[in-house]
Amino acid sequence: MHAKKYDVAIVGGGIVGMATAYKLQLKFPNLNIIVIEKEKSLAEHQTGRNSGVIHSGLYYRPGSLRSKNCFSGRIQLVKFAQKYNINHEICGKIVLATNHQESNRLIDLKKNGEKNGLTGLKILDQDEIKKIEPFAVGLCALWVPQSGIIDYKSVTNKFADLILEINPNSKILKKCQVLEVKNNLLISNLGSIVTKNAIFCGGLFSDRLAEMDNVKIDTKIVGFRGDYYELTKEATNKVQNLIYPVPNPDFPFLGVHFTRMTDGCIECGPNAVFTFKREGYHRLSFNLKDTLDSLGFVGTWKLFINNWKFGLKEYRRAFSKRLFLKELRKMVPSLNMNDLKIGRSGVRAMALDKNGVVLDDFKIINHMNHIHVLNAPSPAATACLSIADHVVNNFVENCNLNK
Repeated sequence: MHAKKYDVAIVGGGIVGMATAYKLQLKFPNLNIIVIEKEKSLAEHQTGRNSGVIHSGLYYRPGSLRSKNCFSGRIQLVKFAQKYNINHEICGKIVLATNHQESNRLIDLKKNGEKNGLTGLKILDQDEIKKIEPFAVGLCALWVPQSGIIDYKSVTNKFADLILEINPNSKILKKCQVLEVKNNLLISNLGSIVTKNAIFCGGLFSDRLAEMDNVKIDTKIVGFRGDYYELTKEATNKVQNLIYPVPNPDFPFLGVHFTRMTDGCIECGPNAVFTFKREGYHRLSFNLKDTLDSLGFVGTWKLFINNWKFGLKEYRRAFSKRLFLKELRKMVPSLNMNDLKIGRSGVRAMALDKNGVVLDDFKIINHMNHIHVLNAPSPAATACLSIADHVVNNFVENCNLNK
């Protein structure tokens, strides 16, 4: 069906895959690129189901790929959004301390952000908090002016438009799932695709695509579902922009937070619960292969054992609006049950090693004339253009277009 030979195939039509295709096409306008996406539209999973936040780079370990790419990627993303009129706003956020232990951690968080290149960070007292978020209650807060909101689906689709503008011979192929990888041949449900090089940006299925390509990996992708509530129209005035809790350093999640979306609604969440289906967006979603894959991995059990109290708390909250509200009221005490309605859910890809340790940085590897983005956790959407630069540089150094 696709007898044409492509210079590069990019597997995965999320924001990282599309940003990579865009940057590659920009650098090599004559390159014939095919993007392969298994869904009927782009950005259907992690990209289209995240919180829509432009991350500042506050939390990440200084010198890490996450830190470097978030800083560079955020600047590039904002410029891109401005140039192409993508709906976005740099509104800033507060990280709210509700007890003395959290207040002490705010100082370290501020220092970490400054090491990552952030300026204008400020510890706010209670009066200053009220000027920014009138309904938020805390001992103090950290003001982060670089944070913002954006429509990541629109960004992703704009990448696709620009790729085809640069080279009409390139192709965005949807409803196409890669089933086998055989060197320069990608076998899909729509037939075989011949390509000189391939870049895999599979998100929740990055490990399985690597295994298809006979890459030896020592990590496993385990899915964690995040559920959101949404404030009712009558309660949206209780949150102006972004309110985050002080993260607990013992856990790999930021905790439930309030996010104003680009359409004006206010989302509250997410929680973090193990999901029995990698693309399972409902509380009872189940897939036997995904379940056996995750529960058959020793690292999953070690993660459970080391964090069982946290996991139990998250599971209880997943099935209880009352418990979810209790967590939210730590930051906005005036909220009540009638202020919340059930929102959407997403699944984040957590890369675990055999010791149950979550990989806290991006991981991109080469395998012959293929590149695999094995781990791209938050802030991958914010950092997508910078990650794409990293992948393109890798491509130039390691892939041969004359094959």
